[in-house]
Amino acid sequence: MAASTASREAFRDAVRAVLETWPVLQITVDNGFGGVFGRQKADWMVDVVQQYFHDNADLQQCEVEDYIAELMDQEFDTVADDGSLPQVSERLCQLFSQSQHASLQEFRQTVDKLRQKKSERAKVTAPPPAAEEEESEEEEEEMECSASRAEAPPPPSQEEEDGWTVVRKKK
Repeated sequence: MAASTASREAFRDAVRAVLETWPVLQITVDNGFGGVFGRQKADWMVDVVQQYFHDNADLQQCEVEDYIAELMDQEFDTVADDGSLPQVSERLCQLFSQSQHASLQEFRQTVDKLRQKKSERAKVTAPPPAAEEEESEEEEEEMECSASRAEAPPPPSQEEEDGWTVVRKKK
């Protein structure tokens, strides 16, 4: 029992290390997509993903991928379409298998290596301020010019079958 508890804790640490180094989740939390409790949701996500592995026997990568995608959508209103979700899911499946079959000491060494990567955070940079000012001036000039011309009103928005409203740029 003590060995399984230690193994379970080690796997939780591995899940935390993988999710905390996942750029999509980092950016989501850093930018407040999960609301004011985004950090707590990310911590909760570690626990539910770990529990998902322990509650379901023989999980396939696609099942893990679907589960994490659903969590990201429901909790953070985010869809990870950068191709990283399959990699994260695959890594979690590998780590779970390793946590079940490798010695605890070997597994903890693997987790420690993952934690070292934690310092490698995704960076989102804004364009230089000078470029923004130039664009703003150009936009103001365009707005002044277009306001002086008589233009037809923009076409009405169209609602697609799935309920999304498509807004098109006027020409």
